[in-house]
Formats: sequence, structure tokens, C-alpha cells
Amino acid sequence: MSLRNKVTLIGHTGKEVEIFNFENGNKKANVTLATNDYYINAAGERVEETQWHNLVAFGKTVDILEKYVSKGKEIAVEGKLMYRSYDDKDGVKRMLTEIRVEELVLLGSK
Repeated sequence: MSLRNKVTLIGHTGKEVEIFNFENGNKKANVTLATNDYYINAAGERVEETQWHNLVAFGKTVDILEKYVSKGKEIAVEGKLMYRSYDDKDGVKRMLTEIRVEELVLLGSK
């Protein structure tokens, strides 16, 4: 993997993994991942900030996600940023940012 487009995230899945089966036998998995960060605001209070990431996986990674990852599971992923666009049902062009998962580590006990 190139260091030019590399993302490493640790967080908890926000929903059940969605599996898509293609006619040629290939599979695709989609799941969201929440990562949390903390900072101290002007009043001296600790504030938690959650970011949501869209993960997409192919190949053997799909089998692992399907078998072992449920909503709320803590995972670590490494992959790359991917951007794509699509037209919604009203014909409006939408942009989507995804992390294409290339490595997956199961964490936690859930």
C-alpha cells in the first residue's frame, strides 16, 4: 500500500454490516464507523466530538465483516480514501467519501 493515500481508523461500527452479492460471485460490504475525539472548550469543559466514516470492503474482508462484526463492535481498519458521485432519485448529483478497507483488525470483546 502506498503512503500517499493511507487512512488508519479505530472506532465502533454504527450499524449492522450490509452485504451485496454480485452476479459474478463477488461480494461487497458497507458499514459505518464512529471515531471519537475530545477537546477542552473555552469554558474548560471536556467535549466529545464524533466523526462518522463510510467503510466499503471487497474480497476476503467481506467474509470477516459478515461473520464477526456486528453493530457496536470495535475495529481497526487501514485503507484508502475513495470519492465517488451518484445521482439521487431526484436527479441531484451527490458526492460520497468512503474508506476502502484493505486491512481489518477485530478489537474489544463485543
